[in-house]
Amino acid sequence: PAEPLLFLSRREVAELLGIDDCIVAVERAFRLHAEGRSIAPRLFGLHLDAGALHAKGAGLRLARPYAAVKVNANFPRNPDLHGLPTIQGLLVLFDGERGRPLAVMDSGEITALRTAAATAVAARHLARPESSLAVLVGCGVQGRAQLRALAAVLPLRRVHAIDLDPARARELARDLGPQLGLAIEPGEGLADLDAALRHADVCVTCTTAREPFLRRAAVRPGTFVAAVGADSEEKQEVEPELLAAATVVPDSLDQAAVIGELHWALEGGVMSRADVHAELPEIVAGRRPGRSSAGEITLFDSTGTALQDVAAAVVVYESARAAGLGTPLDLEGRAPAGG
Repeated sequence: PAEPLLFLSRREVAELLGIDDCIVAVERAFRLHAEGRSIAPRLFGLHLDAGALHAKGAGLRLARPYAAVKVNANFPRNPDLHGLPTIQGLLVLFDGERGRPLAVMDSGEITALRTAAATAVAARHLARPESSLAVLVGCGVQGRAQLRALAAVLPLRRVHAIDLDPARARELARDLGPQLGLAIEPGEGLADLDAALRHADVCVTCTTAREPFLRRAAVRPGTFVAAVGADSEEKQEVEPELLAAATVVPDSLDQAAVIGELHWALEGGVMSRADVHAELPEIVAGRRPGRSSAGEITLFDSTGTALQDVAAAVVVYESARAAGLGTPLDLEGRAPAGG
């Protein structure tokens, strides 16, 4: 019998997708992409007055072929104005051989976890293995996911958490410090950033900023930077001079050159595409080296690709099938069986 089309809620996605499994899946997706076993990701954007819609699609040739298309609404003012999440959307997973839709699932949890998983994969290759002190800028949903993912791959002990809303940083410290066994020090805003960076091994930025706040002069040698916030042409967190001084590794060169931090460095003339060290999939597959010295600044330009989406969605779908979770949907409108 044909597999039923499943609807999976955000709660079910969260139950089925752990950060460790997501890291494994995303790393595998990057490797498969470098080996030519993927359907290359595509991106479509639609700008609205208060936000934007982004559609991303890709496929992976696993034991069976899968493809996924995700449509996300990104409305940064939603939490303050409407009490709604910044990111809302849906992901549709398809059988890549027959084109049959297999699942429709909430995309918010997937977006948060797969983005954080990519940072963890990058950290394995680009951070110093002994990295123990992290600076986290942006303490919302994505910031929390980023911290969980980093703690899964690095021996973190201390975290300096910074947010434009200091209460949000304090809340993150209160919630995640005991859970992750970390000493989390909440800051009082961006004014604390430069001082926090003086001893940092890792810095993750996941904000909706449109002006750069991470300065070249503040980042010490040997730091691993994960620039996560820039996922559209308007967003910017990092001073272009920092990219010019760093070993830059994007998740996708073509995408980062248009919507990532890299596009600001290219536009400002401080870098060319040839100055980019490698894409993360090349490093994961062993085709290019990762960090080569203790003193270099490494920078992961994370724009988020559909490879990550399909990898995470496959974990959710296969786990749902095994656990008997999800609500069957019938697109043909047939009446349910039974009396």
